Amino acid sequence: MPETSYILAAILISSLITWALRAIPFAFLAPMRRSAVLPYLNEYMPPGVLVILVFYTVRNTPVSITPLNIAVAAGLVTTAGLHLWRSNATLSILSGTAAHVILASTLPTWS
Repeated sequence: MPETSYILAAILISSLITWALRAIPFAFLAPMRRSAVLPYLNEYMPPGVLVILVFYTVRNTPVSITPLNIAVAAGLVTTAGLHLWRSNATLSILSGTAAHVILASTLPTWS
């Protein structure tokens, strides 16, 4: 079994590394506040990330009409429709996920 000093040193080193990795972004944040890039990223990054997530989600979904694909399409339409209507990401994502899970669980499977 390792020595107590070895265990304490490992805990201390891992704690320092964790703290440093969490603090480093804040060191870069102050100079970026005056940058022209930050407002641009603030405007265009969320839709870009969502587009990437949509493509990642449906990347392995075959193009055919099956109950699973109906559930996926219903989830996507629910999420997009609610987000366009209410502009609330939490409501949109939770409702779209619920629509997908309910339909995927209840629609009969086709052979």
